[in-house]
Amino acid sequence: MSELFSASAMPWITNVLLVSTRLSALLLMTPVLHAVPLPPTVRLLMVLALSAALAMPLAGSAATVHDVPQLFEAFLRELAIGATLGLGVLMAFSGFALAGRVIDVQLGFGIGQVFDPLTRTQVPVITSALGLAGVVIFFLVNGHHALLRGVAYSLGRFPAGQSWSLQDAAGPVLQQVAGLFTLGFALAAPIVLCLLLVEFALGVLARNLPQANILLLGMPVKVVAGLLVLSFWAGGMGEITSRVYGNLYATWNRLFELPPAPAGGSR
Repeated sequence: MSELFSASAMPWITNVLLVSTRLSALLLMTPVLHAVPLPPTVRLLMVLALSAALAMPLAGSAATVHDVPQLFEAFLRELAIGATLGLGVLMAFSGFALAGRVIDVQLGFGIGQVFDPLTRTQVPVITSALGLAGVVIFFLVNGHHALLRGVAYSLGRFPAGQSWSLQDAAGPVLQQVAGLFTLGFALAAPIVLCLLLVEFALGVLARNLPQANILLLGMPVKVVAGLLVLSFWAGGMGEITSRVYGNLYATWNRLFELPPAPAGGSR
């Protein structure tokens, strides 16, 4: 009886492990969970529970694994798929980081560093604030629901353990990287334009009042003007933010439209 149970349960257990590998690679590259201080044990149990729930209706579509080399190759495929999907999410959040870096450099905040719970590193103030704002907006627009639906759809499109073309996925990812810089600069454009006008005004002031210390006068003026414009622009960046996340979903759609790799392994 026990041998019959183990023989029938082994394909499902293998499928759960493969799905958990894909999901772990995706979540490790997603800054969303890094903002919540969960213990590693809780994260592991959460990944296993989600994997078991996702693998339950897909047990019949899993690839047959006969030996250890095939199992190891299947794990590598799942890591590649999860990392590629996670890279799309990471690139979306990198748009906020790029905008924050540009604003920090223009305001002179690049020297001041604070601890960022998303990346676990020291980053400038505005970069950390925009990163946390990106996570909050992600949850407000139900991005976590879309994330889980995307993982479930990826399992239906590319079943666990089956062949997948990593080479064909380079095109959609590169398209998202190209759009990342455009959207990142679009988020910071009003603040940069305001600081450019402030620089022009300080230049005119220095030309007409040579005795004024523009270096000491200009820094607080730029900081106050930049923060004021940022506070006003925070209420109007919703359209750009939706384009940032829309770029993520478009990348995932292009990845899901890729044809499956021929049997025999990923290429």
